[in-house]
Amino acid sequence: MLTSLAYVFLLGMLLGWVFSRIGLPSLLGMLVTGILLGPCVLNLLDPALLGISADLRQLALIIILTRAGLSLNIADLKRVGRPAVLMCFVPACFEICGMVLLAPKMLGITALEAAVMGAVIAAVSPAVIVPKMLRLMEEGYGTAKSIPQMILAGASVDDVFVIVLFTAFTGISQGDTVAVMDFLQVPLSILLGIACGAALGHLLALLFRKKHMRDTAKVLIILSAAFLLVALENRVKGIVPFSGLIAVMCLGILLQRNRPEVAVRLSAKFSRLWVAAEVLLFVLVGAAVDIRYAAQAGPAVVLLLCCVLLFRMAGVFCCMLGTVLNAKERLFCMIAYMPKATVQAAIGAVPLSMGLACGQIVLTVAVLSILITAPLGAFGVERTYKVLLRKK
Repeated sequence: MLTSLAYVFLLGMLLGWVFSRIGLPSLLGMLVTGILLGPCVLNLLDPALLGISADLRQLALIIILTRAGLSLNIADLKRVGRPAVLMCFVPACFEICGMVLLAPKMLGITALEAAVMGAVIAAVSPAVIVPKMLRLMEEGYGTAKSIPQMILAGASVDDVFVIVLFTAFTGISQGDTVAVMDFLQVPLSILLGIACGAALGHLLALLFRKKHMRDTAKVLIILSAAFLLVALENRVKGIVPFSGLIAVMCLGILLQRNRPEVAVRLSAKFSRLWVAAEVLLFVLVGAAVDIRYAAQAGPAVVLLLCCVLLFRMAGVFCCMLGTVLNAKERLFCMIAYMPKATVQAAIGAVPLSMGLACGQIVLTVAVLSILITAPLGAFGVERTYKVLLRKK
């Protein structure tokens, strides 16, 4: 495993640097590294590493969401208001509706199978979006109108909503009944996640005020608390709806609110951790991509993905109606809300493992959605934010 980790970090950083030098997002180089090292090409990664790949990807996601919470001001979120709430579910609903309308005609599948496919690809990727929005906040672009904060908040909740829909649609495909309570799990999991994260963040703020300790020790305590929150989600799954990742972000937000001077220092520490976590996350996402399925896809699948992306962008545009954002800023929000990666890598193969007839085509579409939208969204944000947003 040590050799595999060396390959992951050395080649991931190398290709990331090469891609950034030629004007492409570094994460694209990391994804390519994972594909090359993965089972489908060179097969150089230890099976033991691939076996814990999902846990390592979750670890990286926890690090970046904690950093996002430490950088996010509650006052900014309150100022955003309605659009941030709508971004949590409206774009995903538009994309799923677009898939249900177009996929049966273009791919010859049923409307229910199209709904399953739509739920797989509708989740936006916090792993791609959050670092980009944090960079915008640090540089001051769009912060006067809280645009990065709005996108951050929406991306953090969007995944919870989509995964609940995915569970419901796959259950119907297997002949299970879906109750109203299944959909009530979305607001309940969000509210419980906010409550638990806020309570723990408040307790940690009190601890850091009364007990003097090094910032490195504080980082370890915060990470341990975040791990426990995510582990709690897995422990109570099926009993109580609870979102561990939202709780992690709220933990950081409460620390930022109660101990802002400490939060600034800790955010810098987490940004250093992200240097390694980013490489690990995207290389392992690339290793989870089976390019054989992408190679089997015809032009119809690529065209379908492009069409449903337009539906998603229309959903984002609807969320912006009635706001003070101008046309350029709305266009930026539409571009920034495109990337997909982590959720698609995690659940893309689930319909196939469940024995659903649409499993193969769903996995193919999930793989292509990562390969197309992750670099496209990242590249779009990097190339447009200085043009479309104002610097505070």
